[in-house]
Amino acid sequence: MRMLLGGLAALVLAVWGWDVANATYATSAHPWWIARQELLYLSGLLSIALMSLAMLLATRPVWLEAPLGGMDRIYRTHKWAGIVGIGLAAVHWLVEMSDGILKSTIGREGRLPKEKYTGFLEVLRDLAKDMGEWAIYAVLLMLVITLWRRFPYRAWRFLHRAMPLLYLVLAFHAVLLTPRDYWPQPVGWLVAVLVAIGSYGALRSLSGSIGRVRSHVGVVCAVERPAPDVIAVECRLGNGWPGHRPGQFAFVTFDAREGGHPFTIASAPRTDGTLSFRIKALGDYTGTLADRLAVGQPVTVEGPYGRFDLARCDKRVRQVWVAAGVGVTPFLAWLESLAAEPEKAPTAEFHYCTRDRQSDAFVPRLEALCQRLPSVRLCIHDARSGERLEAAALGDLRGGEVWFCGPNGLAEALREGMRRLGAMPRFHQEVFEMR
Repeated sequence: MRMLLGGLAALVLAVWGWDVANATYATSAHPWWIARQELLYLSGLLSIALMSLAMLLATRPVWLEAPLGGMDRIYRTHKWAGIVGIGLAAVHWLVEMSDGILKSTIGREGRLPKEKYTGFLEVLRDLAKDMGEWAIYAVLLMLVITLWRRFPYRAWRFLHRAMPLLYLVLAFHAVLLTPRDYWPQPVGWLVAVLVAIGSYGALRSLSGSIGRVRSHVGVVCAVERPAPDVIAVECRLGNGWPGHRPGQFAFVTFDAREGGHPFTIASAPRTDGTLSFRIKALGDYTGTLADRLAVGQPVTVEGPYGRFDLARCDKRVRQVWVAAGVGVTPFLAWLESLAAEPEKAPTAEFHYCTRDRQSDAFVPRLEALCQRLPSVRLCIHDARSGERLEAAALGDLRGGEVWFCGPNGLAEALREGMRRLGAMPRFHQEVFEMR
């Protein structure tokens, strides 16, 4: 994520710097007026670049899963590209508003001349300026709502649908207000490419075509409640489902008004087109899902996505698998897949963290699967009995791999412990933060 965002920012800085290095200013121009103009341009360029990237990543480009490390990381990059892009839009607006401050401090002398436009183009530029200002207010409000974690997800998702339209307004603002001398230069070419990419993503979002070719309609064929806070759902998709790799996830839509939610597929690939999900009540939607599902109701499954893939485990190095709570679901798919061919199972230590072993619905299933896999050693850490997992309990991890799925707080604690021990392995983690 950081490499992609940093690389894009560096590209923008390079083409902007090229323009500045080759620019000529009137000898009467004051340095502060020059600095204001260039900061205005730079903040605008960076903002539209990052928001264009966010629009592209919103289309769920499967071809970027391998280089970026999975759809969860694509969404994380989408989120931070949007946040930073909106923050830079605010900087752009503040620099624009600094006009009055400079007039009152250094005066109008030395001010850079404005480009002259006439006719319909002048009308369009005035419109683009006004529309861009109001769009910035709107995206800043969206940023506040996004960062306010207590704001209801369903309401946020509804409001978030306006982002592609707001992007198109900001793209219109950027194209019309880009300096005329930018267009024959690399900086102008970059603006054109970025706006085209971002507009493609925005239009696909507005047309509702994102994920359509990867969507498969089926029915709910079984609903169980193995624990008060866990629901087991089985769906039959038929022959249209392309199959998945153990550990992948899908966007599942039980209610069109609610839209798709990401759930890990908890079953190994099957020939009959059925998928199993284990869903924990973690919010308003999942908390009431068990009462609203019924056998025979339609379901839409979009996917599969993700790189938390059993096939990516390096059997040549030490394998440590760590799960907590509902984070066990990808490992259920792993174990079920390996149970069909135990001789192909890697040697691994599987640590499962639970609040209460006695009432945990996943423990019996894990024990049954691991009994069929002699090479996988299951270790259950029962918090109720004071058995909390720490990095030291994982042993020497130098040169090994850790596959983790669970709360981010536990992941960070384990990472920090590994750093203190001086043994930082390859750490694979899937992060479901779609907001």
